[in-house]
Amino acid sequence: MPTSHPSDLRERVFEFSCAVVPFCREMSKEPGVVRQIAWQLADAATSSGANLEEAKAAYSRREFAAKNSISLKEMREALFWLRVILRCGLASKESVQPLLMEADELTAMLTAGMKRLRPLRFVLLCCVLLTSVLVLSSYF
Repeated sequence: MPTSHPSDLRERVFEFSCAVVPFCREMSKEPGVVRQIAWQLADAATSSGANLEEAKAAYSRREFAAKNSISLKEMREALFWLRVILRCGLASKESVQPLLMEADELTAMLTAGMKRLRPLRFVLLCCVLLTSVLVLSSYF
């Protein structure tokens, strides 16, 4: 992983994904469960970046929030697989630790971004409740 990080979150996730790919290629040389874990990690890391790219082209705030939510979910999964790899000794600590630290930081950044998007859910919930009250009051 580079020592200096780009300021753009999408670019940073892209760089993380690009660092995970060769790591997983090396791990997948071992058959069995190690190969499966490597594939799971590669899927999660690259999916996180792909969903951030899709979020940029979202046609609504709701779709933007959904794509960012999926990106966070996938990054958390990548973090999980890196923790498994480290704990089980499936790769050297020196190769896993920088990826683990970056996945942890990216998870925190994506979580913070989702917290800023959550007020939308509250507003939508209030609109639904208000509409329900108005519809129910028209029946009585």
